[in-house]
Amino acid sequence: MFITYLRRELRRRARQATLIALGLALGIGLVITVTAASAGVSKSQRTVLHSLYGVGTDVTVTSAPTAGSGGPARFGFGGGNPGSRPQAGTSFSRSVLTSGGLGALPFSDVTTISGLRKVSATAGALSLTDLKLSGTINAGGQGAGQAGASGGKSSIKSSTFTVTGVDLASGSLGPLSAGEITSGRNFSSSDSTANAAIVDANYAKAQNLSTGSTFRVAGTKFTVIGIVSVAQGRTAADVYIPLARAQALAGMKNKVNTIYVSAGSAADISTVSSEISGALPKATVTTSSDLASEVTGSLSSASSLADNLGKWLAVAVLLAAFGLASLLTMSAVSRRVREFGTLKALGWRSRRILAQIMGEALAIGLIGGVAGVTLGFGGAALVQALAPPLTATTQASAAAGPGGAGRGGFARAAQSATHTVSVHLTAPVAFSAVLLAVVLAIAGGLIAGSLGGWRAVRLRPAEALARVA
Repeated sequence: MFITYLRRELRRRARQATLIALGLALGIGLVITVTAASAGVSKSQRTVLHSLYGVGTDVTVTSAPTAGSGGPARFGFGGGNPGSRPQAGTSFSRSVLTSGGLGALPFSDVTTISGLRKVSATAGALSLTDLKLSGTINAGGQGAGQAGASGGKSSIKSSTFTVTGVDLASGSLGPLSAGEITSGRNFSSSDSTANAAIVDANYAKAQNLSTGSTFRVAGTKFTVIGIVSVAQGRTAADVYIPLARAQALAGMKNKVNTIYVSAGSAADISTVSSEISGALPKATVTTSSDLASEVTGSLSSASSLADNLGKWLAVAVLLAAFGLASLLTMSAVSRRVREFGTLKALGWRSRRILAQIMGEALAIGLIGGVAGVTLGFGGAALVQALAPPLTATTQASAAAGPGGAGRGGFARAAQSATHTVSVHLTAPVAFSAVLLAVVLAIAGGLIAGSLGGWRAVRLRPAEALARVA
């Protein structure tokens, strides 16, 4: 009887039931879409942070540059001693490795961190820049671009590429972990002292390098043993060489300037960070949450929009949808006064009438929930298909200290380095979002039915029939 009456009433009031269901569906669909977009922005931000850290890295440890920590970037001219004053008309071409804005850390710090509780893996690396200067000095002792006694100017050209020294014993953790060897081979333990290099695919293409090619790092000839391809959006060095060779060429024996740390679990990251700060008080310890606050660009704006305006908008629409459903249900009950009065006169109890009204509202809520889930999936698909790529920019300042290139008579100016990553926004719909939609649909139906049913059960049969008359 209950099901029969319910089905008949829904068919008889199909237009009103559809309107109520659509109102609920709109609110629920928007909640799913905003939740999916927010999850997509969070996922994109994690992609950016992993691109700056490296796959599997939870914490990075660096140090501010100090006097001499950048490696001995000294230039020699015309066969003279490094740092000697050049003679007028001298032509030169020299390359050095410098660590720029990162200070040196003793390799023993890697061992210290690996012994801490809840640290699962560590890897030391040496991030360097190969700085090549070439040209002609037209005035003895004068720097680049300065007029000399002969009235001429020095003609100097510079070029750079990034070099990372890789600890071959670090396994899957470290700067190479974000890439895939597409040609040749990866490093082996026998390469620790060899002049072997792995080159980023983009740099190899630009410099016309392939497996077996030779090129120079800090004036030393290296052989390309592999080409690595790094996923779009991830940070990559131009050249990777064994850590021992990088230390030797940069004059930084037993030194690193970046330590990658992996915690035992995500819950341990904060503890690991605190322990590292305690063990190495002068080091800079950075976690993904620290780095997230420094990310700027459209990704940051989208994150704020999804976390603030989007969620509030979804809540507002959801409340409006529930309010509309409740008002329409109450209006429908008011128009059914004669029907309920007749049912009471026939012996229906108030709780039976209330159950009938609640059942109708619940059925409409479930229909609205199904439609809302469908709208939510459609909205998430549209966001994923139509949303433009998001960009995120991190900026770090680096200045050459006393150990920089300026010691050869060339003052290396302080520079600001920015890194911009472009990521495609996805909008994954989680099971929890679908479950939330079902709960909201049921809640909406129960709220609407209870408000309408409360008015119906208060009427006495005589009062209800009198209103009709």
